[in-house]
Amino acid sequence: MHQEEAKVLWNRKVGPEYYRIGLTCEGGYSNARPGQFIMLRFPGRITPFLRRPFSIHQRILADGRTTGIELLYKVVGEGTKILSEIQTDDVVDILGPLGNGFFISNAHKDIYIVAGGIGVAPMVFLASYLEERGINPSRCTVFLGGRSTEDLLCRDDFLRIGMKLHITTDDGSAGDQCFVTHPLEAEFDKRRPDIVYACGPMDMLKCVIGIAEKYAAPCQVSIETMMACGIGACLGCAVERKGASDKYMHACMDGPVFDADMIKI
Repeated sequence: MHQEEAKVLWNRKVGPEYYRIGLTCEGGYSNARPGQFIMLRFPGRITPFLRRPFSIHQRILADGRTTGIELLYKVVGEGTKILSEIQTDDVVDILGPLGNGFFISNAHKDIYIVAGGIGVAPMVFLASYLEERGINPSRCTVFLGGRSTEDLLCRDDFLRIGMKLHITTDDGSAGDQCFVTHPLEAEFDKRRPDIVYACGPMDMLKCVIGIAEKYAAPCQVSIETMMACGIGACLGCAVERKGASDKYMHACMDGPVFDADMIKI
């Protein structure tokens, strides 16, 4: 874990409410894992008082070395509104990499990746990491869902890596008009994957977990939750544990990625 002031390389609008911001990072991120996150604050500002959590979207590489990270974010409140106004060469304070990421095994060949809305943020890192590990991208299928075509992000990233892509929207403006879990279950009927990775709204994750349990497939989910500290001090990001006397875990320390059979959501 490193705390440092990171210079902004770019802050690009990629949709009506969505941005990608690139940050320089001096150390610690070469070993970052997909699903890990950073806590960000704005030096010299009184508000917002607390840091904000952001998944690592991608690593920035130069000559095979990690020189920075990219975040994908949606403007939803005061913190992200201020972040959207940050300019190139400005400085933000980051703490990371934090948390536990997705468990990757070379024994997993057939992989389903499920992302809903801004839940796609850690999944591009995951997709590129799988490719780096020598896993055949053509055996990986991505299920990408959003409210409308404006909420479908990173399609080209997955296609460039060579993964198959299923697209759904709530309003039918792109892909199939249905929940993203509908084509997921249809694919399960054809072929049970070695593992499912998912990130998105809680209702989506509940459904993904239910499908994985029905077909007895391993499943890991990244929980989207607000965090005040990111290091286990405030205990504000509690996640209920299944069937244990120690009732709760915490997303910042035990997650944000959990095995689906460990948690109750």
